[in-house]
Amino acid sequence: MSGVVLLPGDGIGVEVVGEARKVLAAIAPGVEVGEFPIGSDSLAATGEALPAATLAACLEAEAVMLGAVGASDYAWSASNPEDGMFKLRKTLDVYANLRPFRDGQIDLLIVRELVGGLYYGERGTRADGTVFDVLEYRPDQVDRVLRRAFELARTRRGRLTSVDKANVLATSRMWRDRATELAAEYPDVELDHLLVDTAAMRLVEDPARFDVIVTENTFGDILSDIAAALAGGLGVAASASLGDSGPGLFEPVHGTAPDIAGEGVANPTAALRSLALLLRFGLEREDEGVRLEAVIDQVAADVRTPDRGGSASTSEFGDAVVAALGGGVAEVADV
Repeated sequence: MSGVVLLPGDGIGVEVVGEARKVLAAIAPGVEVGEFPIGSDSLAATGEALPAATLAACLEAEAVMLGAVGASDYAWSASNPEDGMFKLRKTLDVYANLRPFRDGQIDLLIVRELVGGLYYGERGTRADGTVFDVLEYRPDQVDRVLRRAFELARTRRGRLTSVDKANVLATSRMWRDRATELAAEYPDVELDHLLVDTAAMRLVEDPARFDVIVTENTFGDILSDIAAALAGGLGVAASASLGDSGPGLFEPVHGTAPDIAGEGVANPTAALRSLALLLRFGLEREDEGVRLEAVIDQVAADVRTPDRGGSASTSEFGDAVVAALGGGVAEVADV
């Protein structure tokens, strides 16, 4: 199918993607939408965390939105719900994970390499019980995410911080070398380098010093959660994962939150901000995406879910966004 594929997944992913679907209907009613399984329910029912039909639909879509995957029942087993998420990212080759953070004085963008590094390297257990995970990167993998980061910095304040662990890791030394060489092609962007531990400290102490941060997969995973905490928590953190062709993957940064799943109290802000990124980068509807971001800011100032000190439900927040967009509560029919 064309249009947008929704993958609600597990836990609160189902609830927040439901609100995103409602808001998408209000702001872009002509967009086709299809919903497909991924994650723990799919794994339990079919033995596959990412069924073939789901992957086929994603490959044909203009954009894909994922809620969250994961379940404690499958933790550390041979097959996990997260396997489907990793396979989806790799198959779509969405190598550049964009995580924007805005709150008060914070306005930064983390660009995380998403389909290489430690999470995708060889892993296993040797006969003596030693467990290993291999961290490796090819220069072309590094170059493409660095170029994406340089280009994004050009559209912002023209500053790029490349984060590595070059004092210890060979992969990081190669990363730093590639960033330094490519910087010559972007004279309008100011490049600096930080070791990841220093970057984490400065992110906490003075986040306003950063414009765009680019880093590898594992470091980006950790630093983006730190940035999320500084900018209001995981409940408001969105992401867009982009490749050079094919559909992008858009998802809130938070997990499945099984402690509150099904209670209707999850904050859908991160999912709705991810929807705004989907409109901008996935459907090339820049005006609608910017408008939705502004409406979310407006609603969030007055309508607060429990994690933000209020009592609004998940659906009440979504309804408020729909109302602020100028429409009634709407639903999109499956196609």
